[in-house]
Amino acid sequence: MTVESTTTPTVPSGTAPVLVAEGVTKRFGGLVALSDVSLEVPHRSIVGLVGPNGAGKSTLFAVLSGLLRPDKGAVELGGVDVTGHSPQKRARRGLARTFQQPELFLSLNVREHLVLAHRMRYERNRLWRDMFDVRATIRKNADEDAHVDGLLKQLGLTSIAHTSVASLPLGTSRLVEVGRALASSPSVLLLDEPLSGLDARESEQLAGILSKIVRQGDQDVSLLFVEHDVATVLALSDTIYVLDFGEVIASGLPDEIRASEAVKAAYLGVPATDEAEGEVSS
Repeated sequence: MTVESTTTPTVPSGTAPVLVAEGVTKRFGGLVALSDVSLEVPHRSIVGLVGPNGAGKSTLFAVLSGLLRPDKGAVELGGVDVTGHSPQKRARRGLARTFQQPELFLSLNVREHLVLAHRMRYERNRLWRDMFDVRATIRKNADEDAHVDGLLKQLGLTSIAHTSVASLPLGTSRLVEVGRALASSPSVLLLDEPLSGLDARESEQLAGILSKIVRQGDQDVSLLFVEHDVATVLALSDTIYVLDFGEVIASGLPDEIRASEAVKAAYLGVPATDEAEGEVSS
């Protein structure tokens, strides 16, 4: 897969990470799903999160987004402790996410999804006032139009802006969901298996778009994404964290992860001291 260069973008000196998990532990009865997990998402960066099935990736995403409360540890967003904050409050502070399966409103078109997301962040009173007639809310607003139309162009969705999402293929639906998340101008976007179900061409297109959004786009946004396609994670990410049995077994630059014996053992089932041939694969 060919994506944009993984060279770390220029980060302002002294900029704090936009998202931090510090010593997060989560138990479900006697099962320890996460054990003392820490990670950082730097300003305007792409961070990959990988691991075998059952490693704790979904649980960590749920803790970061506020769907689950950790038993120990803390989550910081923009330098503020949000461990006890609801998903809605975190969203208002700049956190957005997508899910494994696109969750779209089938009665709305592509553009309306982005407009609604923008208003949820910036014009909530107006949105709720008109909630019983959604299309009546699509009135002219210069700033909103510029933001939404810019995103549609960036995502390659302009030509289908007024198409109902009910008729879209999976790959395009994922682009719409990414666009809806970005319409709220988040500081950090959590992507849960964004390439799941896509063919090679669709995967390459979406990976390229995500890279450009962070490295070349107007939005000041960072990405943390879970993905089973390890080759894409290695190609796209600035830094990578690897989970196994609820623990971080490796973190670092893509080349460091590729060479890690612990990662090879987790994916290939060989002892970490043994020589594992080839690259890490899913």
